[in-house]
Amino acid sequence: MKIGIIGGSGLDDPGILENAKEIEADTPFGKPSSPLAVGKLAGVDVVILARHGKKHSIMPTNVPFQANIHALKEQGCTHIVATTACGSLRENIKPGDLVFVDQFIDRTTKRKSTFYGKDRVCHISMAEPFCGKLRELLSETAKELMLSHHDKGTLITIEGPRFSTRAESHLFRSWGADVINMSSVPEVVLAREAGICYAAVAMNTDYDCWRKSEEAVTWEMVANTMKMNADSVKKLLFAVIPRIKHTGCVCREAIKTAIV
Repeated sequence: MKIGIIGGSGLDDPGILENAKEIEADTPFGKPSSPLAVGKLAGVDVVILARHGKKHSIMPTNVPFQANIHALKEQGCTHIVATTACGSLRENIKPGDLVFVDQFIDRTTKRKSTFYGKDRVCHISMAEPFCGKLRELLSETAKELMLSHHDKGTLITIEGPRFSTRAESHLFRSWGADVINMSSVPEVVLAREAGICYAAVAMNTDYDCWRKSEEAVTWEMVANTMKMNADSVKKLLFAVIPRIKHTGCVCREAIKTAIV
């Protein structure tokens, strides 16, 4: 087992690793967002990658998603736990809550969402895009730690970097989306193409802008809530990573029948 952690804002800290070392990776798709921090967490081999760069200098559209997933695959990662900030589109999903999403709606328009494109075409199955086994384990562990969480939810990923208009926010609610972010797609799709089990820990920071009684979301609001959530999510990662045991999974097999 080797676990990749893709850190969003505030959760790309290599200081959580034992015997950490930094690796400058390169891939056929260019360099990943950051050097890879390699070490052990709770006795398990772990690789941490900062999705938006060490200083959050890469906006969502420009994240090198292909290079990031390829670099983790080259390091031997069998599973990825990705943390991401999100906004709530539902009254019952409160700031500070964790959501272990099980579905996504893709509203991105400018990103490369496959490793294949020149000589081969990949029609990957994404009916169940997030690893069910990893998601169940995250939910069980969060319950044991008494962390406020939601076992499932539909995530909508927008292009960004701007936040939604109120009209868009209401539209996304009408579509059945529960939370909104700018980073999970195509990351989850590429992980499936790479045969890696992938789960997302969506950390709710705000109510987007649909809820008129609340202040509309700002970057300062997101960053402040992320800082408050960071300790809870680190506690979750320390507890869940030693419990990741499964090897046989549909996430690993989908690619075998997807290539034309």
